[in-house]
Amino acid sequence: MARLSPVNQKRMTSVGMAAGIAAAFNAPIAAVTFTLEELIGSLDQTMLSGVIVAAALAAVVEHSILGTNPVFFVPRLQSYTLAKSSSLVWYALLGLLAAIVSVTFTDSLLWLRKWFKGLSRVPPWVRPAIGGAATGSLAVVAVLFFHLNGIAGNPYPPLTLALLGGLPLTAMVVLCVLKLAATVTSYSSGGFRRHLCAGAVHGRHAGRRGRLPRRDGLPSPGRFHRRLRRSGMGAVFAGIVRAPMTSILIIFEMTGGYGLVLPLMIANMSAFALARHWRHTPVYEALLMQDGIDLEREAASISENQRAIAKTHDADELSVDARS
Repeated sequence: MARLSPVNQKRMTSVGMAAGIAAAFNAPIAAVTFTLEELIGSLDQTMLSGVIVAAALAAVVEHSILGTNPVFFVPRLQSYTLAKSSSLVWYALLGLLAAIVSVTFTDSLLWLRKWFKGLSRVPPWVRPAIGGAATGSLAVVAVLFFHLNGIAGNPYPPLTLALLGGLPLTAMVVLCVLKLAATVTSYSSGGFRRHLCAGAVHGRHAGRRGRLPRRDGLPSPGRFHRRLRRSGMGAVFAGIVRAPMTSILIIFEMTGGYGLVLPLMIANMSAFALARHWRHTPVYEALLMQDGIDLEREAASISENQRAIAKTHDADELSVDARS
């Protein structure tokens, strides 16, 4: 509409994405880092200024409508501190488990999406309905057995309940499996689901299975489990999306708690490093490759074209100088 140049139109893609993430998750800082890590890939100052302004304006508009509280208002998360450095081992272990969950999610997503694309007899507009029916069935299971509607619809209330420790171990395990399955089926068929909830219940399950003793200088089991839940959200996010800076910042902004910086970094980076070692290609690039789009090859082609244009320009200048 503004009749921008093609180059600036591409830049507006990053600006719009940052604004959307900032508004959806109430996390303007994480929106900026996610755009830099995932879409831009480099510190382009021209794009960075637009991304920051867009994310800030989106957050201002959202705050004026919904208020300034974080998405997950859990006051007890804001006062957490690291009790003893020996507890970092458990966060590293949490990162290992989160990497396994992340790789399982990514492989399942790519396999099922390939299967959906192979349904040549099914029209493309019907495939999301198939995924929606599967997601709805999983949601019915969660409602019937646990009286929670955290699979389909708004996932924030059950996730807040998980952060507060209001869900039993059995519900945690089943919800983690159901949430991952629902996300895979919905996304593969053409829909979209979030995976923060699965990460939170994964962290809670790891804490409940640990049976950690008090003599190691760890906090009380209840407080430690709550810390693992929040760290589990970020660790699974880091393993799937491969955006380590964003995975740390988005948990801070969505929960309003900044006390466990180091444990969150340990869990997230462990999950990120292991997931990248086991599956080198990030999930977004793998999804594009399924559609026949190779970002590295296209980037190399663009660079080659730019070099050819530069050589032609230099040759023209030399020709002009020679004639002069």
